[in-house]
Amino acid sequence: MASNNVKLLGVWWSPFVIRVRVALNLKSVDYDFIEETFMSKSELLLELNPVYKKIPVLVHDDKPICESIIIAQYIDDVWAASESTVFPCDPYDRAVTKFWSVYIDDKVRVYVSTIYTLE
Repeated sequence: MASNNVKLLGVWWSPFVIRVRVALNLKSVDYDFIEETFMSKSELLLELNPVYKKIPVLVHDDKPICESIIIAQYIDDVWAASESTVFPCDPYDRAVTKFWSVYIDDKVRVYVSTIYTLE
């Protein structure tokens, strides 16, 4: 069984963070939520995600995982014993799901960036 030493860095309203929270809740994973500020990046965030420097970041047993779709897949894999799944089991259905996830991300990212510049 996977350890539940899990932390999630993010802002509550981010659609990308919400995706990860839904996956964690679907798998009944207990986690600590670390609220970040959207305008300034904490030292912790910069340390855990030095490449993209953005949220969400999942930390499981002191190992950071970045990018919401990758995090959701990780949650599905690590807590596979759960009765619920985040992604479909069929490879084709899983690929289609990820395709639409990336498509939606690309569309949403524009609006999130607009909100960011308004603050």
